[in-house]
Amino acid sequence: MPVHYIDFNKQLIPEKEAIITADNRAFRYGDGIFETMRWMDGDIRFLSHHVSRLQGSMRMLQLEHPATFDAYFIRSRAAELIKRNGLEGQHARVRLQVYRDGGGLYSPQQNQAAYVMSVAKLDPDEVKHRKIGLIVDVYSEFRKPYSELSKLKSGNSLVYVMAGLYRKKNGLDDVLILNQEGFLCESISSNIFIWYGKKLYTPAISEGCIDGVMRKVVIEMALENGLEVIEAQISPAIMSQADEIFHTNAIYGVQWVMGYKQKRYFNRISRMLQEKLTHR
Repeated sequence: MPVHYIDFNKQLIPEKEAIITADNRAFRYGDGIFETMRWMDGDIRFLSHHVSRLQGSMRMLQLEHPATFDAYFIRSRAAELIKRNGLEGQHARVRLQVYRDGGGLYSPQQNQAAYVMSVAKLDPDEVKHRKIGLIVDVYSEFRKPYSELSKLKSGNSLVYVMAGLYRKKNGLDDVLILNQEGFLCESISSNIFIWYGKKLYTPAISEGCIDGVMRKVVIEMALENGLEVIEAQISPAIMSQADEIFHTNAIYGVQWVMGYKQKRYFNRISRMLQEKLTHR
């Protein structure tokens, strides 16, 4: 079986090799952030958006030298890792985790950043294969608290893990997560959009959702195509009245939601946006 490699602070090492110690801050405290990116056609898609979000997140967490993680650095390290793993010419998921190095308890001893990058092969036609759409439900056992930190893709992911357990137990494709006030926030790994009354709604960043790269791209495309986009506080009750719901993330683009309980949705807007995304 071929050895799979990861990039650990500019060293390509076997994935199964131990790289962290018991005092690693990402492991102990979730002290870090990550980017999940799509590699296709020899580059990372929407890389400038990923760089902007990553550097902004590093500044928020007071990690040193965020400018080090620029487009050239991320692209070149990903390209080398793609080549080492024999994935050239293919689609791949690139995951870059950046965390605070060094020891300390809740108060860090220093703010130097360390990183781990990994890659995994993707089926380029996976979204096309999902022609019947997603079946979803609302997850309400645990809600996501919101603050300025809520928009970060951080290592603090327990609410998504618990939602994932609920999804698996109930045989669903995805579930929608509520914020602390009971309003729609996001799904396990995507931002959400709702087409209702000939307007496109999405939870505002202030509602606690991740500041998604594909969320930005879809809002741009929707506005370019004459759609009214409203970032708002959204009650889950709208799911029983909406004409269309779809999810967005950097790996799969736009994913149509087919059903929620007995409700079934159209896919005109999501199909149009997904088609335009292929030419962007």
